[in-house]
Amino acid sequence: MHDPLFQPVRLGAIEAPNRIIMAPLTRGRATSEGVPTPIMIEYYRQRASAGLIITEATGISREGLGWPSAPGIWNDEQTEAWKPIVEAVHQAGGRIVLQMWHMGRIVHPDFLGGQPPVSASATRAPGQAHTPTGKQDFATARPLTLDEMPRLIDDYGRAAENAKKAGFDGVQLHAANGYLIDQFLRDGTNLRDDEYGGSPQNRVRLMREVVERLISVWGKERVSIRLSPNGDSQGVDDSNPAATFGEAARVLQEVGVSFVELRQPGPEGTFGQTDVPQQDSVIRAIYTGPLVLNSDYTPEQAAADVASGRTDAISFGRPFISNPDLVDRIQKGAHINPNKGVPQTWYFPGEVGYTDYPTLAEETAAA
Repeated sequence: MHDPLFQPVRLGAIEAPNRIIMAPLTRGRATSEGVPTPIMIEYYRQRASAGLIITEATGISREGLGWPSAPGIWNDEQTEAWKPIVEAVHQAGGRIVLQMWHMGRIVHPDFLGGQPPVSASATRAPGQAHTPTGKQDFATARPLTLDEMPRLIDDYGRAAENAKKAGFDGVQLHAANGYLIDQFLRDGTNLRDDEYGGSPQNRVRLMREVVERLISVWGKERVSIRLSPNGDSQGVDDSNPAATFGEAARVLQEVGVSFVELRQPGPEGTFGQTDVPQQDSVIRAIYTGPLVLNSDYTPEQAAADVASGRTDAISFGRPFISNPDLVDRIQKGAHINPNKGVPQTWYFPGEVGYTDYPTLAEETAAA
């Protein structure tokens, strides 16, 4: 029944043995300085049977990281700490790419020494930020100036070079979920009147420039991107998503990224989206490379969408939290454990709710 998910798929230079991708999952197990910790080695190793692991979102700079205990990759200490994680996944037969994150206006000033966050324009996200001292209202962002753009792109480039040093199989640009690149893409948050604002062609400019820098480091066969073209995400939305993301798809087709991952949220989506028109068909019509869809899939729905040709693979997020052997469970038609004690254990430090979920074989042995 799930056979379509167990055919190999080529994602650029990466040969994935199955079409069950591990989606990025922020888990907050790094140090307060963004340095990966030893328990992350076991966490990722346990999930190496995924066709491909996309890491949790990882900060490309101090300016871009505003989540307590999320990892970074802008300095040598962080880069060195990623090496044993990547090595463990490879030794277990897996493949792993690093997701590159700049949160833009979602970074609270507490992470920036009191300075305002940066974004496309002077806007403020709705709701509150998670900070080391608890939840606080978001702050109004400072628009990035034209003369800052080269520095920002250099930050992405340096992080990409560090990911290469750490041994990853590639990188994914996080351009979704209301973070910096998404804040530039969509006209609800990009109010600029220079070459980075206005038309869809201008609003995709930063995305293009960053992708081109990543390709200069990695080659196009090892650079992918995540987009979220469907509805409001952390206060970021667009008046004409088909035009905006159609233009983004044209750029990605032109530069030839290895795959495009789309967040396709259902009504219970993490960022509060409601049912909105799905834009994957718009992108599929323009971008001819591999497409990966994500969010709220059952194994049955995933197999059906792969079999129909709607998508080439499915990335699963939350099911991978409580089922390190998700691939094995789907293949055997076994039960998939729900996430217990959440969302507390999603983000709290320590092994509880992180590396202590049993595999199917361990459950059977215990029974």
